[in-house]
Amino acid sequence: MKINCLAIDDEPLALQQVAGYIRKIPYLNLRAECNSAVEALKILENQTIDLLFADINMPDLNGLEFVKSLAKKPLVIFTTAHSEYAIEGFKVEATDYLLKPFSFAEFSKAAAKAKKQFELMQNATEKVESTNDFLFIKSEYKMVRINLKNIRYIEGMKEYVRIHLNNQKPVMTLLSMKALEEKLPSETFMRVH
Repeated sequence: MKINCLAIDDEPLALQQVAGYIRKIPYLNLRAECNSAVEALKILENQTIDLLFADINMPDLNGLEFVKSLAKKPLVIFTTAHSEYAIEGFKVEATDYLLKPFSFAEFSKAAAKAKKQFELMQNATEKVESTNDFLFIKSEYKMVRINLKNIRYIEGMKEYVRIHLNNQKPVMTLLSMKALEEKLPSETFMRVH
């Protein structure tokens, strides 16, 4: 199983180092290298990216603001020379935080951590159970019970679905619309698009 990666850094040598490290790890697949967050947005619109290696201190849109702006967040490992951003990095649920200059060993350890999270997420996509009244799905690393009567509609977002509920915030899960559709009662739910 390959993890599709995107490397973002405005410093060419730092970007080259991260890209080189990604290529050395067999389970990582470098899909693109970007010099800015704005450039990375275009890649994310057209490709499935599982893991971002992002610098924080970049012109126009910094790495933290970039990650916060994403509707569908891949796993994120921040790579930066500024230790003062560490707490902010973890507030946006970063998988890890590498302080420049970092060694291949440190990079490899962070990648292994991301791989473990990725595998947990992949396993979670297979875990959907339903009864006549409830749907149980994995969301944010825990099982969530959803009353079928509370579902207003379900929105497909590439390999994620967002379940919009009455009087609650939406629940997002890594799951295909097709897999979810198979678990829902056809007499109550209809796919319209």
